[in-house]
Amino acid sequence: MPPSASRPYSIKIFLPHGDPDGLRVIGKSNWTGTGVVFNRTAYQEAAKRPEITKTGVYILVGPSEDSSLPTVYIGEGDPIKPRLDSHYAGKDFWTWAVFFTAADGSLNKAHVKHLECRLVELAKAAKQANLDNVQTPQPPTLAEAELADTESFLADMLGIFPLLGLSVFEARAATARGKTMLFLKGTDIEAQGYESSRGFVVRKGSQAKKQTVPSYPDGTANLRNDLIRQEVLIKQNDTYAFSQDYVFNSPSLAASIVLGRNTNGRTKWKDKSGKTLKELQTSEANQEATP
Repeated sequence: MPPSASRPYSIKIFLPHGDPDGLRVIGKSNWTGTGVVFNRTAYQEAAKRPEITKTGVYILVGPSEDSSLPTVYIGEGDPIKPRLDSHYAGKDFWTWAVFFTAADGSLNKAHVKHLECRLVELAKAAKQANLDNVQTPQPPTLAEAELADTESFLADMLGIFPLLGLSVFEARAATARGKTMLFLKGTDIEAQGYESSRGFVVRKGSQAKKQTVPSYPDGTANLRNDLIRQEVLIKQNDTYAFSQDYVFNSPSLAASIVLGRNTNGRTKWKDKSGKTLKELQTSEANQEATP
């Protein structure tokens, strides 16, 4: 399901304590949902919020050991507070969290079970995080109208996550239609990609070098190992191939993964006429600056 970013909308962020790095309450135009974002160190403040006593869904986020991808745990609670109390005491990995409830109390146990199931499903498909969930939740049976309403609630959540720096639920950044396709060629490999609002997308079927150079940066090597482990990169004869579209933070990171060495993606990715991404961006900037 795509996020609800295809239509204009506004996000409201309320800072109850006046601290932009502290607890935040998130609202969205024409939406009954409410999100509460907080650092682990501010959990005692979050635990006093009235929203935490309602039925809802939550995501715990933290760094991963031996991995460049974040670790996330997705859960639901009816109400939320006992579940988060348990995780505050028993789960050490998370450094911040967000939970969502309905301001009008319209979410019930079946609704949040569905949201939990769908978020786990989306995170597994995107492969942008390490899931701490041991068991895969089973979807509840919902009436057609309830299912539609719950999927609409999910779409609104997905439109908020990237603004919180949580981009782990979308496998595709955007359609490639209308994008300038870029190519990267190396010895025995070729990759295709394009720029999107979320980053640089390497397309399914692109190839990557099997070997890396000794000077390969540790962070990039860890990400490459993550992609191999999650089968985003799969062995194909003497190379790797991308099994799905994958979003990288920058064209340079994408190029470094493809080539197995540190490189400048803005000079390596080229369009079909041979112009580099840097040249294309410079040309666009000059055109916009011309009155």
